[in-house]
Amino acid sequence: MPVINLNDSALREMMPGFNGHLVHTEGMTFVEWHVTAGALLPEHSHPHEQVTAVQEGEFEMTIDGSKNQLTPGSVAVIPSNVLHSGRAVTDCTIIDVFQPVREDYR
Repeated sequence: MPVINLNDSALREMMPGFNGHLVHTEGMTFVEWHVTAGALLPEHSHPHEQVTAVQEGEFEMTIDGSKNQLTPGSVAVIPSNVLHSGRAVTDCTIIDVFQPVREDYR
């Protein structure tokens, strides 16, 4: 599995407005999200480290109580067990990488 074409995999709606192409390796989960404007990411935390990169659009993300406007080129680093939430201001394409693997996303 050294090369994967995300367009060959079906989009999975993991929560309302969040449709993703998911790739799992032995140690991490990669997701290319297509997020609908107005979609909400409820406040939550998880034991996984998370890196979020906005490719297109604008996403408002609150991390540990601090509100951030993410636009193309913005990268958010979310440590393990830190509360975070978000809202898609516009339609967005977002890349998330989680370590370790998100078993709940398999």
